[in-house]
Amino acid sequence: MQFTDAVTLSGTRRTGEGYLIADAKAVRTGIQHYLGPEVGRPDMQTVRVYRSEEEVRSTDSLRSFSHAPVTVDHPAEPVTDENWKQLAVGEVSTSATWDGNRIALPLILKDRAAIDAVHAGKRELSAGYTCELVWDAGTTPSGEAYDARQTNIRANHVAIVDRGRAGAECRIGDADRHAWGAAPISTTDKETRAMSDALRTVVVDGLSVSTTDQGAQAINKLQGDLRDSAAKVTQLQTDHEKALAAKDAEIAKAHAERDAANGKVLSDADLDKRVQQRADLISTAKAIAADVKTDGLSDAAIRKAAVTAKLGDAALTGKSDAYIDARFDILAEDAAKNPPDPFRDTMKNGLRQTNDATSSNDAYNQMLMRDRNAWQGTKETA
Repeated sequence: MQFTDAVTLSGTRRTGEGYLIADAKAVRTGIQHYLGPEVGRPDMQTVRVYRSEEEVRSTDSLRSFSHAPVTVDHPAEPVTDENWKQLAVGEVSTSATWDGNRIALPLILKDRAAIDAVHAGKRELSAGYTCELVWDAGTTPSGEAYDARQTNIRANHVAIVDRGRAGAECRIGDADRHAWGAAPISTTDKETRAMSDALRTVVVDGLSVSTTDQGAQAINKLQGDLRDSAAKVTQLQTDHEKALAAKDAEIAKAHAERDAANGKVLSDADLDKRVQQRADLISTAKAIAADVKTDGLSDAAIRKAAVTAKLGDAALTGKSDAYIDARFDILAEDAAKNPPDPFRDTMKNGLRQTNDATSSNDAYNQMLMRDRNAWQGTKETA
């Protein structure tokens, strides 16, 4: 289980390079109070956690604090060899030692932004560590009751925070009053500060929620995950709508092509009607101009050819299709009123005689030969 605990600085100084050096004391013994949700017990309002001197000053515990990284605020994940360059702003400069009822930690801050943050008032410290929490309620040697006790304490980092669990007791001193020394230490080791003072307020879905630093980090991470998920859902919906629109367009195109193809297919009755209309048009065109050529021409071209044959090219120069159609209809009406009459035309034009004397003589000679040979019957002449 991960925990944070306040530490205190004293004897701070600046190096020629600008680094900030201080002596910190961390992870004291005794009883500390935690909110139930902080330690996995939401059924309890507060939990009294006991840290014995035996556990705090054990060799493995002290060794884990030696050269531990210093961070600005508690990171959302443990500091490791993979991320320390991004998270660490300093370190515990030498080996941790036991001092009274706390672990003594010489710290050095090397990051200018972190040092500036301390100058600006970010002065409280908090140790981040892991431990095993044993739920066996009891009393300390001094007679104080507890609900659980910590074992196997292992440090991960020391964080510079706006507000630590122990408040002013673990605050970097005011530069104007203490020349970067530690602020006055409370006369009691008990954490008497109200639990609400150790909480942060986070807005969740419009509601203000009080929680610890770890809780705020978890909430912020979950809110970020929710935003990412919402963005992914929105993108998926957009892509789906685009795919549906593309498919609808494809179907509409297919339907339009089908309707166009169906419109080009003629039924037997429609075909007969179309053939009759074509025949009637050709007949009318021939009635207007008997020698008009219609083979391979469209209906409009046939009408124009008939009008041209009747009136000549000059009559249609620069005329529109509508004009040509109107002239064709007029000529068709005239042709219907005066249909062709070969006898009338012959009488009107008179009989025409041939001047071909050779043809007439040949016909006369053939008649005389037929009469002379008539006694031979059907036998052909030699």
